[in-house]
Parts: sequence; structure tokens; C-alpha cells
Amino acid sequence: MDKGNLLRQPETVEYPEVMEAPRYSCALGGAYMAVLATYGAVPILHSGSGCGMSQHFGQNFGAGLNGAGPQGNTSTPCSCLVEEHVVFGGQDKLRALIRSAMEVMRGNFYVVVSGCVPALIGDDVKAVVKEFSREAPPVIHADTAGFLGSSYRGYELYLDAVIDQLLTERPVIKRRVNLLGIVPYQHVFWKGNLRVIKSLLEGIGLSVNMIFTEKDGLTALREIPAAELNIVFSPWSGVPAAEKLNGTFGTPYLVFPAVPVGPKDTTSFLRLIADRLHLKKEKVKNFAKNEEQRAYRFAEYMADISLMALPNAYTAIVADAGTAIGLTRYGANELGWLPEVVIITDNPPEEYHSRIVRSLTEGIESVVKPEVHFEADSHRIRLILREHTLQLVLASSLEKYIAVDELDAMQVSVSFPVYDRLIIDRTYAGYRGGLALMEDVAFKYGGPL
Repeated sequence: MDKGNLLRQPETVEYPEVMEAPRYSCALGGAYMAVLATYGAVPILHSGSGCGMSQHFGQNFGAGLNGAGPQGNTSTPCSCLVEEHVVFGGQDKLRALIRSAMEVMRGNFYVVVSGCVPALIGDDVKAVVKEFSREAPPVIHADTAGFLGSSYRGYELYLDAVIDQLLTERPVIKRRVNLLGIVPYQHVFWKGNLRVIKSLLEGIGLSVNMIFTEKDGLTALREIPAAELNIVFSPWSGVPAAEKLNGTFGTPYLVFPAVPVGPKDTTSFLRLIADRLHLKKEKVKNFAKNEEQRAYRFAEYMADISLMALPNAYTAIVADAGTAIGLTRYGANELGWLPEVVIITDNPPEEYHSRIVRSLTEGIESVVKPEVHFEADSHRIRLILREHTLQLVLASSLEKYIAVDELDAMQVSVSFPVYDRLIIDRTYAGYRGGLALMEDVAFKYGGPL
């Protein structure tokens, strides 16, 4: 026997870098969902036929078993590009599709969302869309080749297209604000979050443009430059759009790392807005006081079951940055949970990591400070969770079985994807949102009998 073979080291097999079940779709998916969230907008997909259908089962259903609305799913016009168009181009088909969509699909405006194939074969989508520039309703184009980034990037590209092609200068309306950073469908509580934030800000005397879910989406978009302030509810998503609006129209912006959850953070949020816009402090104080009294009074009805349902629970949170920050702060500062580990799943750019970590570790009223990971790979997330002894896991439905079967912990689905609960108008935002979270967690432990 060759002695050299005995000493030979085993060969290392290297596999390509792949990711198991990331918590987002592609850029086309993010833009497509943003268009569907804009009432009156008609998406026109310039892509392969599977691009739209995969978003329906991936993004719509993944956001709490939601449907796509009247303009989504199989109702969305699509050029359905095949091999022929790769060779000869798809511009003629797109031109005909836009024309027929404007005749058949009723909408206030149309958004051409182009994918990977037209980007790779060099279709001049911008030139085709420009042919319809004198048409009414308006037609705009979002260049969202899937390889440009995740669905969070697609949200930004949609807003870029709106800013560049649809918006013009408007007189600034005092005390008008826009809400940014809450990404439709990716943030599974997006509809409820927007509704509650709008209600809170109107309660202290502001006029609020949610943009998404407003009954006239085109008007909501065109009114964006009229705002006195843009408010971003994410440490990173929505920030590029706010910066662009600041550079284009001079609109200042404020960045909050999360949608506020519970009385403490909600009152702090309202005070900061009041200071920035020079609102009457007494009005804000009285509004916050009334809301706090109600929230804390109603919390007493859940005191017994909450004390039985894992008080001071060692907790893991697996979610996008904004959701993770909001839930971590509320759980630690108001419910007494011990934040053991937080896993950020939305793959934020590295320059935002330190800011996110500070939001998760500073101002936390707990002797336990969370171990923070940035990871979107579902397999690696499972490996991280297995290293901890946990009693409560707030995560996506992908963590349901490892939490219950392996970790013997209680699990509630709060982040994308959510396939095990229906989420329509549910939210954990604001004063009453904390009560909703307590309901969901306590019910998992205490009922049904």
C-alpha cells in the first residue's frame, strides 16, 4: 500500500454559495407588490409568465395568506416572454400589451414592471413607455430586474420611478407628513401598521399620507412633494427614497428604527414628532395620557394569563430589522421578557448594521441584552436557535416546527413568511398593538382549554 495515500488529507468539497429559503423575493417582486398596494394602479409585467405567479404564492400568501387584489395574480397583464423574444426582442409585444391593458384594465395609472429577461436582452423598455407619455391615464416604468436586489430593493425602485416620472413640485402643506419604510407584504402587518400610525398622528393634529392603501393611490403619490416631513419607519428601508425626496423637493425626513409598539415607545415617538413640527405640547400630552390609561387599564384584564404564560421568558426574535427592534423593545421594556437572541432576516446593507445593533441593545430595560445576528439563510437560522435555551420564539412560520418540536418553546408568527395565520388588518403598532401581541402570545399558552 502506498504510504502516501495513508497521509493524504481528505479533499475538501466546496459547494456554491446558496441560501435556503430567504425571507424575501426579488426586486421585481417588491415593485410588483408595491404597485398592488397602490389603489388604482395597474401593474404590467414585462417578464416571463412565472414571475408574476411565483409572487402570488410567495409574497401574497407568504404575507399572512393574503390575496393579490383585483389587479394581481392571473389578472395582471404580462408579456410572458419566451425563447422567441430572447432572440428577437420583446419591445413589440410590450407595446401591444400596454395598449391592450389600457383598453381592458380599468385604472388611474399603469406601471410597467420589467424583469430579468428584458434587462439581459437589452429591451429599451423606457423608450416604449415614453411612446405613451401623452396618454391618459399616465404610464410609468420601474426597471426591476430580479438580480438588482431583493424585494426591499424593488420597493425602492418603484418609489424611484414614481419620483422621477410622476411627481412635480407642490406647495408644501403645513403639518402634512408621508409614511415611508413600511414595505407592502414584506412587513406582514403593513396594512394595520399604516392605519394605526395614521390614526395616531391625526390624533395630535397632523394630516397623513399613507401612500399605500389610500383610496386614490395616484393622488396620494402626486401629493408626496406637498409634505412638510417624511417619516421613515425602518433603520434602512425607505431611507434612500427619503433622501431622494429631500434632494429633489427639499422635504426633510426623520428615521425611526421601528414602528412603535406599546405605550412607552409610542409616546416617545409622538413627542419627537411634536418637537420636530412644533406642535402644541399640551395637546400631545393629553392625547398620549388618554391612550396610555386605556392601554394599561386593558392590560390588567390579561394580567393573570400573562403571568402564567411564561413571565420573564427567554425570547428569540427572527424578523426584519424594523419588526425585530419594535418587538424586542416592547417585550423587554414593558413585558419583562428576556431577549436572548435576535436574528435580522432582511439582509440590510452593512453600513446600517451598527445602527440596528444599537437600537436592539441600548435603551433596553433588561439585564439580558440580545445576541444579534444578521442572517437570511433558514438553515443557518435554525443552527443559531439550537444554541439557545428558549421559551418564546417570535419569528416566521418557517421556525414553527423547530421552536415547538426541538426547542420546546412557544412560537408566534410575526414576520415574513407567515403561512399559518391570516393577517388582514392585524397590527402590533401603537398603544393598542401591545395588547394585540399579548393576546396572541398568552392565547398560545393559556387556551383553548
